[in-house]
Amino acid sequence: MRDASAGPSRVSDLMQTSVVTASPETVVSEIILTLADAHVSSVPVIDSHRRVVGVVSASDVLVAEAELEDDESRTRLSQTARALDIMTPHVVTIEPMATVREAARMMLYAEVHRLFVVSEGRLVGVISTTDIVRAVATATI
Repeated sequence: MRDASAGPSRVSDLMQTSVVTASPETVVSEIILTLADAHVSSVPVIDSHRRVVGVVSASDVLVAEAELEDDESRTRLSQTARALDIMTPHVVTIEPMATVREAARMMLYAEVHRLFVVSEGRLVGVISTTDIVRAVATATI
């Protein structure tokens, strides 16, 4: 059990540091495979300096496909569209030294299930509601 005198749990205590990502130029078909292979529902889109410039979720892919009228257009979308074309540019991020309570509040108010963790503007990890629930269930926070 965690020592309460050590202060509140930090995002850095619970975050996952192995994060699957996409570049702005990654084609949608690769993103779909990444989502399936990594068993995640979204990937951050990062630039060459590891700055988060957007996020592509499974919902973004579904919305982009639903807006098209025929199978040929959907196939073309998956083979030629890039992350830049369908990503959500506003990404909710948090610093590693923020408290887990702050992360939970941000997720609640932003209605998201994960926060990308950035330090000095660069992606260093991700924390999800699952990470927080796991820590509560195992009494590590």
